[in-house]
Amino acid sequence: MNIIFLDADTIGKDISFLPLEQLGNFKVFGTTLSGELSERIKTADIIVTNKVVFGQAEMDAAPNLKLICLTATGMNNIDLAYAEKKGITVKNAVNYSTESVVQSTYASLLALLNGIVYFDHYVKSGAYSNSFIFTHFGHTFAELSGKHFGIIGLGNIGKRVAEIAVAFGTKVSYYSTSGKHTEDTYPCLSLSDLLQQSDIISIHAPLNENTQNLIGYNELQQMKSTALLINMGRGGIINEEDLAKAIDKNVIGGAALDVYAHEPLPAEHPFMHIKNKQKLILTPHVAWASTEARTRVVQLTAKNIEEFIGK
Repeated sequence: MNIIFLDADTIGKDISFLPLEQLGNFKVFGTTLSGELSERIKTADIIVTNKVVFGQAEMDAAPNLKLICLTATGMNNIDLAYAEKKGITVKNAVNYSTESVVQSTYASLLALLNGIVYFDHYVKSGAYSNSFIFTHFGHTFAELSGKHFGIIGLGNIGKRVAEIAVAFGTKVSYYSTSGKHTEDTYPCLSLSDLLQQSDIISIHAPLNENTQNLIGYNELQQMKSTALLINMGRGGIINEEDLAKAIDKNVIGGAALDVYAHEPLPAEHPFMHIKNKQKLILTPHVAWASTEARTRVVQLTAKNIEEFIGK
């Protein structure tokens, strides 16, 4: 079996690919541009990729292709209908990054809520050394305990976020983007009610027809002026231009995002020119990427290939 990994740099150079190397004739490319794709996949039986787009033309360029393995959970970069028509199996990696994303969710939330960046700068700037008192109230913060924690998307990650939110002493509710209310542990609210009642909104939903531009300026105006918005789901769920405007107009208390409609974030993006910088925390789509999660995704991908070959 010819196994081609098209964008191995998305996993990182510190992770071993030995589980994949043992399964066949394994070839790795760090990145693959569209103009390089056809030549690289022409003899591939199995393709491993994270973000390379596969539509009709790409699949037709690989006549031996039998399996596409995604080192990710989302499959929106694959034309699944055409793959099925061609008899090409598509497999993703499920639940490999839950703990990593949940940890990152709280890291960003607490950094934003507690003003960690502000206080760190205050001390390192020398201002604290020149203070006449032992503490500083230039940035105030509230406790999570007793707050209303709203979750959009109560899948594996959303449920784990909810468990920890309860441990912090918050009241948890959720909004189902699919309309299916299968979780009885927490109240399921309408989107409008969730926005109006919550002190924290944390997004853990996929990007699809139900979630595209789910949160725009109208929705942001329904939130409390002190509320914090966290997006560790997918870019495109929040209208980013509207969010930038809402933060600079103090419509909400702040936001932390790890995902964006276009990645990497364009240099002229509204987030890069925001005035209320202390109210916005941005990370480069890294919430999923703990060492353990990246190791797991390689192992799960190898398992997917083993199961397919064993058919």
